[in-house]
Amino acid sequence: MDFAALRKEYEDRGLVPAAMNADPVVEFQHWLKTAIENTPGDWFEPNAFTLSTSSSEGAVSSRVVLLKGVRHGHLFFYTNYESQKGKQIASNSHIAACFHWPYLDRQVRIVGKAHKTSAEDSLTYFHSRPRGAQIGAWASAQSELLPEREALELRAKELSERFAGQPVPLPPHWGGYEITPETIEFWQGRTDRLHDRIVYRRNPSDHNWQTSRLSP
Repeated sequence: MDFAALRKEYEDRGLVPAAMNADPVVEFQHWLKTAIENTPGDWFEPNAFTLSTSSSEGAVSSRVVLLKGVRHGHLFFYTNYESQKGKQIASNSHIAACFHWPYLDRQVRIVGKAHKTSAEDSLTYFHSRPRGAQIGAWASAQSELLPEREALELRAKELSERFAGQPVPLPPHWGGYEITPETIEFWQGRTDRLHDRIVYRRNPSDHNWQTSRLSP
């Protein structure tokens, strides 16, 4: 394969810091809205992002998850607390997230900390999911070895019968995380690889945001 030939030229649409919101989470919401409104098709999930976590020893792992809310300066996603990412967040709350919208030549990188949301928040979101997904949260021992798929399907069938005719309760091992950003970088592709990168960093002393331009 000729990897040198795999090259995309970006359009020349730049970023002007003075035109960006002073609050990077608000600016992120503008970018996400643009990404949703211009999504190339149902096959693309504009709220998908790569979440990177690490163990207390520094072993890093990444996977794609779905953003399910932005509230009060925090980003929310939901998962199995006993999964690999859940166990790593429990031992090391530092995370990194990356949203990529190739059809806009844009990405947003976020570094911060993740903490569990309240049980009330987790319950509210859990019951907003399709019933099949609620059953799936009970059926899957996420990240654990699975001898065969039939065992998973049988487990889901048994749980569907157990909870028939009643609301599916929130699993004790399942719920939300809220990400508190410490840095947020906005990247806009430009011609000749002279991209724009605007980074916001939270000042630890007063929690205000400071912006800088980075070299591409």
